Amino acid sequence: MLAGGEILSRNTQEPQFRVYCMSSSIEYLLSTYPRPRPPLSERHEALYLAEYSRNRGGKSGLSAVVAHLEAWMHRRVATGGPGRRIMELGAGTLNHVPYETNFSVYDVVEPFRELWESSPYRQRVTSIHLDVSEIPSKASYDQIISIAVLEHLTELPRTVAKCALLLNEGGEFRAGIPTEGGLLWGLAWRMTTGISFRLRTGLSYKAIMRHEHLNQSDEILSIMRYLFRSVEFSRFPFPAKHVSFYTVLRARNPHLDRCASLL
Repeated sequence: MLAGGEILSRNTQEPQFRVYCMSSSIEYLLSTYPRPRPPLSERHEALYLAEYSRNRGGKSGLSAVVAHLEAWMHRRVATGGPGRRIMELGAGTLNHVPYETNFSVYDVVEPFRELWESSPYRQRVTSIHLDVSEIPSKASYDQIISIAVLEHLTELPRTVAKCALLLNEGGEFRAGIPTEGGLLWGLAWRMTTGISFRLRTGLSYKAIMRHEHLNQSDEILSIMRYLFRSVEFSRFPFPAKHVSFYTVLRARNPHLDRCASLL
């Protein structure tokens, strides 16, 4: 048991957790990718980028509260250690950069230029790629990290596999994700961001969540366990899925053959 009600699980399954489902296999789960992204209405589309930037900014009001809670993920994912070569997948506004120190390389992948081009942390970043496929295969990293990204990916298995193949020997993939599929997480966004969005725009936030969050936390964990030999996780604020907001995964020692086969 860790501080703040967290729990660390080392290559084990919780009693209530099943890898995907009893009658399915990892092969079936993999076959559901790439996943289509449900379209947004014209009114939702017009608000989409501004809303995304608003939520990522975390400067005031509800977004500041969310940013405060998300800081747990940032602290858990932060790698530390001198001379580390780091790559961040889906870096957004570069708001994780100040959590990292003593690195020699900090590369990022982020397709939305509008999010990072005016970031005050831009000068600390070594290079920026619009897609993980742009990173040369000869590149290598000690740590690959992501914060609130994996739940969004249409090509989740391929992206994780590509990242795994970019790790140095002994390297680690750390990812913070919302505990999507859990009761507390579902109630949290509906009672906070959902209500705020409805009051400001008159629209349902559920459409944006369906458009954005394509992968549930159990599915992400299953794919990580398939591609890595060692996977640990912790949750906040409580260890059980249905009473946690966020989950942090730490994966090491990838199955290189499985990763290569997905690419």
